[in-house]
Formats: sequence, C-alpha cells, structure tokens
Amino acid sequence: MQLNFQAFTKQSAGVEGKLPLDNGSKVSKGSVRAKKEEASSRVSQALKEAPRMRYTKCRIILVVWLVVGLFALGPVASAKNPSEAKTERDRLENAGKVMQEILHVPDDIPQDLIDKARCVVVMPSVLKAAFVVGGSYGRGTLICRTGKDFTGPWGAPAMYALEGGSFGLQAGGEATDFVFLVINDRGADSLLRTRARLGADISAAAGPKGRSASADTDAYMRAEILSYSRARGVFAGISLDGSTLRPDGQANRKLYGNSTSAAKIITESDATAPAAAHTLIAALQKASPHLKR
Repeated sequence: MQLNFQAFTKQSAGVEGKLPLDNGSKVSKGSVRAKKEEASSRVSQALKEAPRMRYTKCRIILVVWLVVGLFALGPVASAKNPSEAKTERDRLENAGKVMQEILHVPDDIPQDLIDKARCVVVMPSVLKAAFVVGGSYGRGTLICRTGKDFTGPWGAPAMYALEGGSFGLQAGGEATDFVFLVINDRGADSLLRTRARLGADISAAAGPKGRSASADTDAYMRAEILSYSRARGVFAGISLDGSTLRPDGQANRKLYGNSTSAAKIITESDATAPAAAHTLIAALQKASPHLKR
C-alpha cells in the first residue's frame, strides 16, 4: 500500500485557512494540523496492518490449496497398497486350499448340497481358545454365484469375519477351518445386508456329510446355512449358534482399493476377482458349475 504523503500534505496546506466551517468561519491552522496528524496516524496504521493482511490472505490461499489437494489425492490414497493387501491375499489363497482339500476328503459335503448353495463362506484357521468360557474369531471370505437369482458362475469374493462365543467346561485352543453353505436366497440376502447372528438372524445347522446323507438333505433345507468344520484332520458338521458373520470392511478396502461394500462386490458384475482368489473360484466352479434348485 503506497500513499503520496507529501502531496497530501501540500493539498492540506493549500486549503489551510480557506475551508469554511458550518458557521461560515474559516478553518484554523490548528484544525488543519490536527487533520494532518489524524491522516498520518491512519497511514501508519494501514502500513502496519498491510503485512498482516497479506499473511492472512496467504494462509487462506494455502488452506484452499490443501483442501483441493486432498480431494485430488483421494482416489490415489484409496488405491490398492500391495503391502497392506498381502494379508488379505494370503487369506484368499488359504481359503482356496481349504476348499480344494475339503472337496476331496472321503466323507465330504454331499454334492446335491453344493449344487443348491447360493454362496459359500470359507474361514481358514479360525482360532478357538477357551477355558470355561470359550470364543472364536477368524477372518475369511464369502463367495457367491453371480446373476440376479444366483444362477451364474462363481464371482468375486468379499472378505468376512467370524466372531462368536460359547460356554461350557472346556480348555485349550486349536485352529479350525470352517465352511458354510448358504442354501437359499434369504440366507444370502441376510449376509449381504449386514452382520448376521447364526441361529437368531439367520437359521443355521450342522451340515450332513458323505454320500449316505444326500438322501436326507430335505431335513436340512429348513436351515439357511449349513456349517462344517475341519480340525486335526477330522471333517464334520458343527453348530455355531450365537456366532456372528459380518463383512470385513477394512479388509475389502485393502483388497479392492476402495470403500465398496461387500454387497457391491458380490452383486455387481464390474468387481474383478483378485488373482489370489482364482484357486477358490476354480475349485467351486469345477465342483458345482450350475445352481440346482
């Protein structure tokens, strides 16, 4: 801010003694001097405030650019991070191995149940630890057939978590693989909407196994989920009433590179399955390529 103070002073001097007052008298020299001092004070104050105004303006501009930068970098920040996604890829690979092995055990899941399954949940190496009060926690994946009525090929998997508790006289801990068959549309919709508590929000039962059980599957059709476990080489149906299955949002963001929901991954055709899921998808596609109602 630049002011021609000398010109202002000359102009003020030129009018000294000539400016009329309201009562018709002329301005005195003292009055002009006071006005000069007042103008000088205002100029000095303006010069002092100028740097502060420039500093404030710079801060405002900086904040604006920071906000713009955050919006611009948003998609980049949510992009896939290979190191963060490694754990999820490992889970998918382990889920594929578990599914392959279970489909080749002598007393495995009856074929007609696999053919009726809309979705399959695989939880590799769920840790169960208990002493009087027991609990289980694990992470795995949910994979469903594609298409409006789950009639298409097996699609991209979404990451899920299993949480549960049990009461009883028990001690020790072991790692257990779990496989859940989602038998009907209602069961699949329940899992895709929100977290589901087995036995309460969604009906569940221990699944039958072996060829001899296939003739009795109608008795199990009342359940929406059939659950199996494998621990220490033993494969059997198991009841997990009270446990909760829920989407693992953080794992899905790491794996797919954005904040898409589990429901979108499962139901929208533009979701591309990670390479780590190919073993799981291939095993299910080979075992049951088509849904049979």
